[in-house]
Amino acid sequence: MATLLNSGGKLVNSKYNGTVKNLIVASVAACLGAVAFGFSIGYSSPAVSQMQKEGMMDKYQAAWFGSLLSIGGICGGPVAGWTIEKFGRRNTLMLTAVPFTLGWLLIVWPGQLLLLYVGRLLTGFGGAMITVVGPVYVAEVSTKELRGMLGSGIQLGITLGILDVYTLGMFFKWTNLALISIIPGAACAILMYFMPESPRYLLANNRKSEAMASLQFLRGPHTDVQEECSDIEEGLESQDQKLSFEELWTNASIYRPLKVGIGLMVFQQMSGINVFMFFSVSIFENAGFKEMSEYASVVIGGVQVVFTVLACIIIDRAGRRPLLIFAGAGMSISCLTFGWYFHAVAGGTPAASLSWLALGSLIVYIIAFSLGWGPVPMLVVSEIFPTKAKGTATGIAVFVNWFFGFVCTKYFANLQDMLGDAGSFWFFGVFCVAGFLFSWKYVPETRGKSLEDIELYFVGSKFIPARGV
Repeated sequence: MATLLNSGGKLVNSKYNGTVKNLIVASVAACLGAVAFGFSIGYSSPAVSQMQKEGMMDKYQAAWFGSLLSIGGICGGPVAGWTIEKFGRRNTLMLTAVPFTLGWLLIVWPGQLLLLYVGRLLTGFGGAMITVVGPVYVAEVSTKELRGMLGSGIQLGITLGILDVYTLGMFFKWTNLALISIIPGAACAILMYFMPESPRYLLANNRKSEAMASLQFLRGPHTDVQEECSDIEEGLESQDQKLSFEELWTNASIYRPLKVGIGLMVFQQMSGINVFMFFSVSIFENAGFKEMSEYASVVIGGVQVVFTVLACIIIDRAGRRPLLIFAGAGMSISCLTFGWYFHAVAGGTPAASLSWLALGSLIVYIIAFSLGWGPVPMLVVSEIFPTKAKGTATGIAVFVNWFFGFVCTKYFANLQDMLGDAGSFWFFGVFCVAGFLFSWKYVPETRGKSLEDIELYFVGSKFIPARGV
C-alpha cells in the first residue's frame, strides 16, 4: 500500500520519516521542463494551420515541420545522456532552457522557413533532453514511497503543456504563441537554480558533504539523513563507477533493464497514440459534433490531463505493471475496434450510424493511454538502471522512443496507402496486444522498492522475468 502524507506533510510508515515539502517543490521545478516539452509537441496543431493560411508553407512543408521535432529528439536524447553524467542532473535541467529559448526565437524570426525548421529541431532537442533528465532527477531525489506519484508528474507536465498550447492557440497568433512557449522552459531553469543536485549523483562522484546537504534540504532540516545516505553509498559501493561500452550487453544489471526499457519505448510509440490524435477532429465531425470539431484537440487534451492526474494518484497504490497491463488491454480493444469501424464504413455502412463506436473507441483509448502507457514507461525507465548507467542507458531508451515516434509520424500516410485506414489501425492494434504481453511477461513491479533494491532484482542469480499482475 502506498505511503501517505499526514497533516504535517510527513511520510507515514516510511523508513525515512521526514517532511516532503521541499521534495515536492524540486519535483515541480523539474516538471516545468516537461510542460515546456508539451508546448513543443502541441504547438504545430494550432500554428501550422495559421501558417498555411498566411501562405508560409504548403502541406509537404507542414509535414516536415511536424516531423522535425522528432528528428531533433533523436539527437537530443544521447546528448542528454552524456550531459547528466558530465555536468549533473540539475545543471542539465537548467541547460534545457537554451535549445528551447533559441528554438522559439528562431521560429518567430520573420519570413525564414529554414529558421522555422531549425527552431523546430531545437525545441525537439530540448524536449528529448527533458525526457532523459527529468524522470532521472525526480526518481533520484524522491523517496520510494512517493517516487511513482512524483515521477508521473513528468507525463502530467507534458499533457498540461499540450493542453495549454491548444487552448492558447485559439486566442493568439502563432508568433505570439511561440514567445509564450519560452516561459515554462525559462521558469524551469530559474527554479532549478535554487534546487539541489541529486544526492545519488553527488555520492557517485565522491561529493558526500554536498549529498548530505541535498538530502537535508529534500527531507527537511530536522531529519536524520545519515541512514538514507549510507543506504545509497552501500548500493554504489557494489558498482564500478566507470561504465564501459561492452557492459551494455555483458553486465546483467544494465542489459536486462535496458531490454525492458527499449521494449517499453517501442511499444509506447507503436501503440498509435499520435495517429489517434491525428484523427480526433474527423471523429468529432462524424459523431455529429461538427460545430465542436475545432475544439476536439482541447477536449482530448483535457481528457489526457484528467486521467494522467488520476494515474499520478493511484500509481503508488495500483503499481506500474497492473496499469501497463490493464491499459494495454483497453488500448488493444479500442484500436482493433477502431479498425473495424473503418472496415465497416469502407464496406458501405454509413459513417454516421457508427459514429458512436468511433467516438467511444477514441475516448477509451485516450483514457487507457493516459492511465498506463502515457506516464508509466518513462517512470519505469527512470527507476531500473544503476546510477553509473543512467545517463547512457536512459539516452539509448529515449533515442529509441523518438526514432519510432518519427517513423510513426512521417510514414503513417505510406501505411494508409498500403493497408488503408482499417488495416493501419489493426496494425497498431497488434502492437498494443504485443505491448500488453510484453508488460505481463517482462516488466518488473518497482512500486515501493528502493532504486538499489531494483538493481539487485536484475542482477539476482535467480532472476526470472515478472509474470502475473
